[in-house]
Parts: sequence; C-alpha cells; structure tokens
Amino acid sequence: MPEIIVKYKNKRTLEALKEFAKYFDLEILLARSKKKDNQMNLNGITIIRGDSSIDINDLSNIFSGRNIDPLALRKKEWQRKK
Repeated sequence: MPEIIVKYKNKRTLEALKEFAKYFDLEILLARSKKKDNQMNLNGITIIRGDSSIDINDLSNIFSGRNIDPLALRKKEWQRKK
C-alpha cells in the first residue's frame, strides 16, 4: 500500500484526519518521535549535547603552553578551500 507523511501543527487537524480516514478506508499510524533526549533543535540546526562522562584531562597536555590564539587559528585553519 502506498504511504504518505502528513505533518500538522494543530491537534484538531489530527482529529479531522482520523474522521476523514474512516470514510475512505485509510490507516493512520502515529510515528514515534525520532528526537532523542540529548538533542535539541535551534533555528533548524540539530545540536547534540556533549557526554559529560568523557575525561578531557589528557587534552590539557596537548594544548598547554602552546600560546594558541583562537582568532588566528580560525582565520588560518578553518577557511574553506576554493
């Protein structure tokens, strides 16, 4: 059987779709939310929260005493190559 996905904002819309389905022998399945607890959506961008159980103390040896300037690092290393 062919399938379609309908997105709605109002709960009344779902009730109307259920009534509509009765007359045309349609089946309505409610999808479970795919969003996990550690994710959030901000302006259309999915943000995954960090894992607080990870020990990052070993990274301090790598970056300590290097005198790294974040602004210079972004300008030099994070540029898109054309």
